[in-house]
Amino acid sequence: MNKGFDNDKYLSMQSEHIRERIAQFDNKLYLEFGGKLFDDYHASRVLPGFEPDSKLRMLMQLRDQAEIVIVISAKDIEKNKIRGDYGITYDSDVLRLRDVFMEKGLYVGSVAITQYSGQNSADLFKKRLENLGIKVYTLYLIDGYPSNIPLIVSDEGYGRNDYIETTRPLVVITAPGPGSGKMATCLSQLYHEHKRGIHAGYAKFETFPIWNIPLKHPVNLAYEAATADLNDVNMIDPFHLEAYGVTTVNYNRDVEIFPVLQATFEKIFGKCPYQSPTDMGVNMAGNCIIDDEVCREASRQEIIRRYFHARNNLLEGTGTEEEVFKIQLLMKQAGIESENRAVVPAALALEEETGAPAAALELHDGRMITGRTSDLLGPSAALLLNALKELAGIDHDIHVISPEAIEPIQKLKVDYLGSVNPRLHTDEVLIALSISASHDENARKAMAQLSNLKGCQAHTSVMLATVDRLQFRRLGIEITCQPKYENKRLYH
Repeated sequence: MNKGFDNDKYLSMQSEHIRERIAQFDNKLYLEFGGKLFDDYHASRVLPGFEPDSKLRMLMQLRDQAEIVIVISAKDIEKNKIRGDYGITYDSDVLRLRDVFMEKGLYVGSVAITQYSGQNSADLFKKRLENLGIKVYTLYLIDGYPSNIPLIVSDEGYGRNDYIETTRPLVVITAPGPGSGKMATCLSQLYHEHKRGIHAGYAKFETFPIWNIPLKHPVNLAYEAATADLNDVNMIDPFHLEAYGVTTVNYNRDVEIFPVLQATFEKIFGKCPYQSPTDMGVNMAGNCIIDDEVCREASRQEIIRRYFHARNNLLEGTGTEEEVFKIQLLMKQAGIESENRAVVPAALALEEETGAPAAALELHDGRMITGRTSDLLGPSAALLLNALKELAGIDHDIHVISPEAIEPIQKLKVDYLGSVNPRLHTDEVLIALSISASHDENARKAMAQLSNLKGCQAHTSVMLATVDRLQFRRLGIEITCQPKYENKRLYH
């Protein structure tokens, strides 16, 4: 795959920039981490060369100075909010995040529950964390937030919140997802630190939008597509333009909240250390793009993928028409259509030819592989086998899975588990392949190619079952689906 981003340069520049920010204040900086601290696959897709764990690796360079506070909103606990990429609730993800950070040698000091107003589920979660030996702090819902500055910056506002005890100069505030109250947590801590005579600082680590590339650059448009459900809009930072006469890119929420943030800083410290939302950021990503066209094309493809995901969500009842309409508008701005994703017309053409669901996958060298529906295999399972054969140089007429491996799985599905569909899903065909690999050389060669599917693009002419989507994700294949079901049943 072509690289468009210098990851090593990014790690070096980003960590140095954070050290400079810490030194600006009394050796105490609250750093709000926007987006995902690790597993940032969106960034790795639109900036080829960006490693999904880049932020985590950068933070590990500062591990002796840093501690992490994980923030979760009581409202999200109450409504069992789900993290889309992992399919787990935000409260479960707090535990997962803590485990990952601790395993990497990073210090997680505590968990903060924000926007608390007596939710019983939040009380139960707090008790559960405390029983696990984790420090938990509570930050309350403040009437009139964020505009009622006199109340917010007072002992009845921020002052009512618990003071989160920290011991290191860099305090990283992260969360399972957006809207968790990260900024409010940072500002509450600044208020408490000021009362204790400490001039702490605040900064924001937000990868997107990238402030020093054009407003309508596909990388920034892809960010809008990724946050279409939040209705984020990229815009020129008017405060930065007025203060410095320089055009930079930010997004609506930070621009809208900046006057409040500015007033909050002035109320706490007497003056605001920043002239604009862009000033608050510590983001060197734009300086590390080494091939602009590679990043542009990767971002165009990401917008198309987001379009299909939005249409799938709408059909499943988890998305909105507004989200779909917004991404359609972004596609027009980027000058692209869904057919610009090469696997889409390939899958649809095979479906039209066979009259049954079909799938297509593009290998890294541009070869197009297809999979059709058969009596034994669904199109996704057939696609995987065909792709592995192609990569391993195995003739497509050769069977790499023996009947002895398939028959027991089909018997289990139909005779014992009550399935009416004997065709193998992707997970089942991989199990059958692994069984065959114990005694068949071609099956072993095919299995050895699984890692080479990572980063490949695929499309199916119908929406996939959850199990197939999960297997594609585990293999690192970027899958999209036509927004239609295989049959006309109401329950899927």
